Amino acid sequence: MALYPDPLLAQVLTASTFWNEIPDAATWAQQHNFMTGDDLAQAIQADNLSWDPSLLALLPFPNVLDMMARDPQWTGTLGNAVLSQRPDVMDAVQRQRHLAHDYGYLVPNSYDNVADNGGYLEIQPINPAYYYVPVYSPAVVFYRPRPGFIISTGIRFGPVVTIGPALGAYGWYGAGFGWGGHAIIIDHHPWTRTYYNRNAYVHPYAHPYVHPSSARVENHAHYEEHGGEHHH
Repeated sequence: MALYPDPLLAQVLTASTFWNEIPDAATWAQQHNFMTGDDLAQAIQADNLSWDPSLLALLPFPNVLDMMARDPQWTGTLGNAVLSQRPDVMDAVQRQRHLAHDYGYLVPNSYDNVADNGGYLEIQPINPAYYYVPVYSPAVVFYRPRPGFIISTGIRFGPVVTIGPALGAYGWYGAGFGWGGHAIIIDHHPWTRTYYNRNAYVHPYAHPYVHPSSARVENHAHYEEHGGEHHH
């Protein structure tokens, strides 16, 4: 996932920390994979889905959720690392990006812009409403190309995923990274869930996405384990 566009990678890393919710979210996404844009956003609201907003943000990407659901051990390991070793995870992403860049695979294209920002390689969609999931083999793109290999075939792209205004409310606007400070940014806010506050953490939306804050009943089980604390 190191070569995913920054906003998508930010959502994947945060979602991985809710690994126990991913199988259900992946199933729902597959069942609704014929829906896009506003129709999908309306279905999410109509079903009043109670998963963390990071998972709701990935519902337009059924293949990404399916990949995470099919390898729960990998996803759980990633989630634990994001909670307890976030700088290491982000540094590892940069190492892999630099390898793919140095070998000629990671280059600007018609889908994504690739920019070096103070030594950190950032990947941004050309149009923030259109995402294309890169498809590649880590055994290829992070290693020196064998003679005769056509570099441009190393990374392919899946079909377009449209993030319109209704889906954009799920933290997509202003999602990404502060690479130098090892910050994950969701909806323009630092995402500060860690191993220690994981049971009480609430997503940092400037504008709650669908439910009024008083309706977050689905999370009360988590809070009651810690003396009924309810942080907003």
